[in-house]
Amino acid sequence: MIYMSKFPFKTQKTAQKVSDNRSTSVLLQAWYIRQVMAWVYTYTTLWLKVLDKIKNIVREEMDNYGAFETLMPSLTPQEAWEKTGRWNTVDVLFHVPAANNKEYALNPTHEEVVTPLLWEFIKSYRDLPVCVYQIQTKFRNEKRAKSGLLRWREFIMKDAYSFHADNKEFVQYYEWMKQVYLNVYNRLWLGKDTYVVQADWGSFTDKYSHEFQVRLDIWEDVVFHDNKTWDTFNKEVAPCMIPTPNTKEELKERQDIEAIWVIWVEALTAKFWVPANKSTKTMMFDADGKFVVASVRWDYDINTIKLQKILWCKSLKLASADMVKEITWSEIGYAWIYNLPASCEVYIDDSIKWLTNFETWTNKTWYHSINVNFGRDLEEPKQFYDFKEAKEWDKNPNSWEVYEVFKASEVGNIFPLETKFSKAFDVSFLDENNTSKTPLMWCYGIWVSRLMWVIAEYFLDEIWIAWPEQLAPFSNYMVIIWDENINKAIEISWKLWINPNDLIIDDRNNVWFGQKMMDAELIGIPNIIIISPKTLEKGWYEIKKRGSRESELIKL
Repeated sequence: MIYMSKFPFKTQKTAQKVSDNRSTSVLLQAWYIRQVMAWVYTYTTLWLKVLDKIKNIVREEMDNYGAFETLMPSLTPQEAWEKTGRWNTVDVLFHVPAANNKEYALNPTHEEVVTPLLWEFIKSYRDLPVCVYQIQTKFRNEKRAKSGLLRWREFIMKDAYSFHADNKEFVQYYEWMKQVYLNVYNRLWLGKDTYVVQADWGSFTDKYSHEFQVRLDIWEDVVFHDNKTWDTFNKEVAPCMIPTPNTKEELKERQDIEAIWVIWVEALTAKFWVPANKSTKTMMFDADGKFVVASVRWDYDINTIKLQKILWCKSLKLASADMVKEITWSEIGYAWIYNLPASCEVYIDDSIKWLTNFETWTNKTWYHSINVNFGRDLEEPKQFYDFKEAKEWDKNPNSWEVYEVFKASEVGNIFPLETKFSKAFDVSFLDENNTSKTPLMWCYGIWVSRLMWVIAEYFLDEIWIAWPEQLAPFSNYMVIIWDENINKAIEISWKLWINPNDLIIDDRNNVWFGQKMMDAELIGIPNIIIISPKTLEKGWYEIKKRGSRESELIKL
């Protein structure tokens, strides 16, 4: 039970805009959080109440599934990160100096801790599968910290790690855990707008991972969703096809035209009257030291994640100007697949496949070619690829359905670690034939502190946050008119079987009634109970649901 007269945190009359989402301003106004420095916050009593409810739901679902809770340290020795090759490769890793010229990692993730931990106990296939998890503070030297509570340098996360004997068990467990996550989001009242989204997970695997994205107007991700097949993709990996033209033009004579400093599409349109969708864009890459040429229609961008999957390379970066000139004999900006040496690896996006009389560069500085056509001016490739970045109105190649595109915020992810960490720490077990094997690993994350923000943003009404009763910091807010009614209010709370830990009593005698009601609405408490001398004389109390204009008189 909280008495507002003793509560140290006071609401503010107005909200100040501090980020691009309104919920952060409201949470600051209602004293749920206070900012310590950029992207670092203190949680007050109210916010901790919400946090604990979210944690409990996550724990219940993980425990029901047979996972075991642990608590791992925030600090890890440098040697562990060097063993996995990540000490100097993880760009968000905080390096913490210590005594004796040593350094520690302030953990952004815990593979370097959990793998040697389980190595002590995994000896036989009978010990598998096994899954452990924790709910713990993480630290990331985030370069893109932004959007209030969306992306922090210090945050709370539920991370779980599972170990498996073979690929069949590996895949089956993954599907089970996806359902655990969906159960969590359903219980948090986000289920109808939560999507399982296919995404990329960088260097851990050449497969795709899955993210759990909540549809929100305040966002950091763009999601492509097929309402027919229910295929859902993050923009970074969304496969796409563009409509083919209904008619084919008569072929025109190809021309090479000198056009000094005509590089960008606006200049091309002005010079040649060539629209962006009839022009091409070519980029040269260094793929693990190999020179690669990739071309796409001008009005699309090359998606390097998709291209890297096609190339099966570990490193993909733009080729240097010297490399481009040496191989194509032209300056950057004038290179294309036309007139290239036979040794060059060329990849052409399918957005170019159906073009007729299109424009390209010529691999000759200052020159462009117009009215270029496959089959006549250059050989049509045996295979076209999809490495363009998907756009609104594009179609899913699996169904030919136009994608629904919307903004979303990631609240969880599941991705395979395979044997990257178990091999680094020499983790092994004996299978049924007494043969030594390396276990496979999965990693599962729920961004608990970001999830709190997403819930707050999701349940914003026209004024403030309308918490669902199961997630609100308190279910009941009792407004008392006149001090002498405090004891009567407590007596009424007993009669109503209200849990004292779920009750705020506003007993402030220096605050007018309207301000008390506004604070109850601002904090987002679902049930507002009003105790006044007028109603008590008649043996009644008054109750009002948050957001409702009407109240109800009920006999004691």
